[in-house]
Amino acid sequence: MGQCSACGAWNTLVEERQASTKHQLGSVRSSNGAGIHPLKLAEIKSGSESRFATGNIELDRVLGGGIVEGSVVLIAGDPGIGKSTLMTELATLVPDEKILYVTGEESPSQVKMRAERVGVDSENFLLLAETEVESIIRCVQDEEPALMIIDSIQTIFRSDLSSAPGSVTQVRESAAALIQMAKSTGTSTFIVGHVTKSGTIAGPRVLEHMVDTVLYLEGDRHHVFRILRAVKNRFGSTNEIGVFEMKTMGLAPVDNPSELFISDRNLLTPGSVVVCSMEGTRPMLAEIQALVTNTSYSNPQRTATGFDGRRLQMLLAVLEKRVGLPLSTSDVFVNVTGGLKLTEPAADLAIAAAVASSSREIPVPSQAMITGEVGLGGEVRAVSQLDTRLLETSRLGFNQAFVPLRGLNSNAAPKSLECVGLKSLDHMMDLLF
Repeated sequence: MGQCSACGAWNTLVEERQASTKHQLGSVRSSNGAGIHPLKLAEIKSGSESRFATGNIELDRVLGGGIVEGSVVLIAGDPGIGKSTLMTELATLVPDEKILYVTGEESPSQVKMRAERVGVDSENFLLLAETEVESIIRCVQDEEPALMIIDSIQTIFRSDLSSAPGSVTQVRESAAALIQMAKSTGTSTFIVGHVTKSGTIAGPRVLEHMVDTVLYLEGDRHHVFRILRAVKNRFGSTNEIGVFEMKTMGLAPVDNPSELFISDRNLLTPGSVVVCSMEGTRPMLAEIQALVTNTSYSNPQRTATGFDGRRLQMLLAVLEKRVGLPLSTSDVFVNVTGGLKLTEPAADLAIAAAVASSSREIPVPSQAMITGEVGLGGEVRAVSQLDTRLLETSRLGFNQAFVPLRGLNSNAAPKSLECVGLKSLDHMMDLLF
C-alpha cells in the first residue's frame, strides 16, 4: 500500500516488530530449528577477554584491570552516595568511546547539569530519556555505542508485561533483555540499581546472579570518602576496593588512602589504635577509636561503626574472661574513622587494644601499629600477608608493630620497624599497659 488512508501521504509505511502478547519464560528453542547439542571442551576456542582501561586507577582496580567488552556491571548504593556522578564521569575517562546514557529518573537537562559540573565535554556522550526496553535496544542497534549506562533498572519496563516498572518480574525480565543485547552486540553495560532499607539491592536476588559484576558504592554522605567494593566479579578479584574522595568536580580517586584515614588522629588520646588491614592486594592503614564509659542503664550498650557488632561482643567477652578487664558495667563504643568498614579478623587485636586503652586511660604509643586475630582462648593467631602489612606500616613512618609471633619473619621485616611478636592478649597487655 503506497498511500496512507489516514493522512494521504505516500511511501510512509514502515515495518515494525510487534511484541508478543504472551511471555513464555520456559519456551527456549533454537533459532534455526535444529537440535541443540553439547560441545566438547577441546572444540571450544579459548581466548582472553578484551578490556579497555578507563584511566581511573581505583575504578580499574575494582573491575580487575578495566571494562571488559560486552560485560554487564551492576552498581548499587544509598541515595545520594554518588552512583550517577561516577557513571557520568566515565565520559571524561573514555572520551574517544561512544557512550549512551539512558536516564529513566532524571530529565536530559538535569544530566547535562551534572555532566558540566564534572567536566564532560565530549561529542560522544549521548543522552536518551527512555524507559521502554524495546526502544532502548533499537537505539543501541542504531548508534552502536561502546558503553551504555542504565540509570536505573527499577525504572525500565517491557511493554509485553503487564506488571508495573520496578516489580520483581519487570526488573528480572528487563535486565535479561539488556544482558542478552550486551552479549550479542559487545556493548559494555553499567546498570544502576536501588537499595533497600537493609542495604541490599532492591528487586529479585537473581539480578545479582545474572550480571557479570556487582559493585557497591559505600560511605557516609557526611564524609568525603567513598568506597567502591566488588562483591562479585567474573573477570577479576572480589577482594579489591577503590577509594574515592567527593569533591566539587565529582569523585576523585585517592592514590594513598592510608595517609588520609590516619591524618586527623589525636596521638595522645586513649583508645586510638592504628591497624593495617588488607583490602584485596592493597594494605590499608586505618584508625580505630574506642570509648569505654560507665553505663547508666541496666544493660550496657555495645555499639560498633565500621566493624561487626557481634564480633565486638565476642572480643569484649574474651577481654573480660581471659584478661580480667571489667567491662560488664561499662558502655563500649567502637568506631572505624573515615567511613571505612573492616571485615577481616586481623582487626581483632587492634580492637582489643583500643578498648583496653580507653578502659585504663593509657594511650597506645602513637607510632605503633597493631594487627592480629584473637581466638576465644585469648591467643593471638597469625594473619595473611604480614610482610606486605609491615612494608606499608614502615613506609608511612611508623617505627613499631605489634603482630602475631607465629608467621613473623624478622629477616623480612623492614629495618626501620621494630616488630614485637605477641602470643596472647595477656602478653599484649603486659607490654602496652
